[in-house]
Amino acid sequence: MKYMLLIAEDEAANPMPSGGPAFEAYMAPWAAYTQKLQEAGAMSSGAPLELSHTAKSVRVRDGGRTVQDGPYTDSKEQLGGFYIIEAGSMEEALNWAAECPGAKTGVVEVRPIPGWAE
Repeated sequence: MKYMLLIAEDEAANPMPSGGPAFEAYMAPWAAYTQKLQEAGAMSSGAPLELSHTAKSVRVRDGGRTVQDGPYTDSKEQLGGFYIIEAGSMEEALNWAAECPGAKTGVVEVRPIPGWAE
């Protein structure tokens, strides 16, 4: 079954370096984690997301569209990226989530992807 790992962090508490060796050091555990998922055959897809200030949220009510600058949630922790993995059970998916670097500085939400969506 496929599971989505949604990684949320406090962008102010864990700022991503903009480049150079600090950026490479920041990204190294993420690259290692991605490689481990790939080597285990668990990696389906994934991507980082730009910072939350680049987000726009769209709502349609009564036929009218509204666009709000920013993410849909107003909280310190913002969605920073995701993985879609293949796991044999929720417990296995939770184990993968616990190894995710984002679990050490933020939170990783695990959601099953229903079979009808594949």
